[in-house]
Amino acid sequence: MKPDVVCDHLITEKMITIQRANEADAQLILDFIIELAKYEKARHEVVCTVEQIHLTLFGPHAKAHCLICSINGLPVGYAVYFFNYSTWLGQNGIYLEDVYISPVHRGCGAGKALLQHIASIAVAENCGRFEWSVLDWNTPAIEFYEALGAKPQSEWTIYRLSGDALVTLAAMPASHLTEIL
Repeated sequence: MKPDVVCDHLITEKMITIQRANEADAQLILDFIIELAKYEKARHEVVCTVEQIHLTLFGPHAKAHCLICSINGLPVGYAVYFFNYSTWLGQNGIYLEDVYISPVHRGCGAGKALLQHIASIAVAENCGRFEWSVLDWNTPAIEFYEALGAKPQSEWTIYRLSGDALVTLAAMPASHLTEIL
């Protein structure tokens, strides 16, 4: 996706807008997902389709929310988030699955505007926290997040079940689970 407008730090008149995505944005969202995956050196892992985006972000059982960030009407990035729950706080929280601004538009305030917008949703919904993950090699993102006041949770390790491991665990008889635990 080649942008029509490149961020010019000398431009003083730029209007950043954040809007809830809608079904018409499904292809744009997929394009941003692929752009992000390329940046993270993981393009081969994207199996999502436009149809899946329609179903999972806009269908009757959608659990996640998507925002589109634009500068002067040109879409430059997106964010996907969902609500989670902290038993220790006794409050909901927001987990940011993706936040992405196309590289040519970074430094214009779009990423900060997206995070501020989601933070305002968290505050309005009385959430106790706003969390996300970042790849350990992504120094520019880490520095950006820390400049906003975010702190790494280095004592935690993320675990994931997916694919065959997820299916195997789901199908495992309860008696076998008791033996493992």
